[in-house]
Amino acid sequence: MEMRRLGNLWPVSALTLGGGGLGQIWGETSRDEAVATLFEAVECGINLIDLAPLYGRGEAESVAGEAFGGKWPSHLRVTTKCMIGERHYAEIAARLEKSVLRSLETMRREQVDIFFLHSNICPDGYEYALDPAYPNYGAVRESVFFGEVVPTFEKLKARGLIGAWGITGTGLPRSIMEVLRGEPKPAVVQAVTNLMDSPGGMRRYEEPAEPRNIVRTAKNNDVGVMGIRAVQAGALTAKIDRMLAPDDPEMRDYEKAAPFRKLASELGEDPAILAHRYALWMEGVDTLVLGVKNRDELRAAVAAAARGPLEQDARKRIDALRLNFQFPRIPIDGEGTL
Repeated sequence: MEMRRLGNLWPVSALTLGGGGLGQIWGETSRDEAVATLFEAVECGINLIDLAPLYGRGEAESVAGEAFGGKWPSHLRVTTKCMIGERHYAEIAARLEKSVLRSLETMRREQVDIFFLHSNICPDGYEYALDPAYPNYGAVRESVFFGEVVPTFEKLKARGLIGAWGITGTGLPRSIMEVLRGEPKPAVVQAVTNLMDSPGGMRRYEEPAEPRNIVRTAKNNDVGVMGIRAVQAGALTAKIDRMLAPDDPEMRDYEKAAPFRKLASELGEDPAILAHRYALWMEGVDTLVLGVKNRDELRAAVAAAARGPLEQDARKRIDALRLNFQFPRIPIDGEGTL
């Protein structure tokens, strides 16, 4: 497994095992299969496991706790997350501490290597036109982030409960990039990394998503990048393996990606493998988080990584499909996006 440095932290495998599959949010699996998938990931050389309490309502973290029984391999790193909204503003410090302590207990660990804010970050006064209720449970205003969330992260770090902290970079792009340029800045950002540049159902705002600008801003500021959504929640696979409504954002992306599936067929490739190879070598990505739920899917992704960067001709043909077309954000007061 290729090793890369995660920002200013430590070497990390090019692939990270995500907790979504272990927590059964990407389709049905069993606890035994999830544990076996975790063990095989470690055997393949993966040294970072990306977890969160929301992945299966604690199931993903329970899988890790059961698998290692408190005796984690010394080289293995782990993340967890906490979501905050306006309804939590009166108890932010307590909520973050309680969340990380519960995760540590479930995973049977003494420290989390990276603790992520799982929420959107947005300007004070910003309104989510697509989902007006979202700030109540899933978004943090910039003043609250810098004034309360960051100081709490730093205190948890000083206590040794977390090794570093990061953000999930799926909120309003201009806010995410401001945070990446701030001080203290996160050690790591999780950023959308797929050929469609689509966050799918995670996008709660009207503005363009700008994931590549987010990645570029992170690298310009020495922030590590964990790429997420390589197959856009199944939209870039041959067939979505769970029931979705026709108007679901992932299903709309699946329909939009029909030309990509046609191209994959012409190239004699599995669309998911092609999408993983495209994402894994996107500029600025340190490690790609896999959304696999079983050993077969894991083996396919590992084999795809072993093949190396996607051939230039194939990449050009994918880009020519313009599946990632977005209207560019207009710079404010003459400032660029970086």
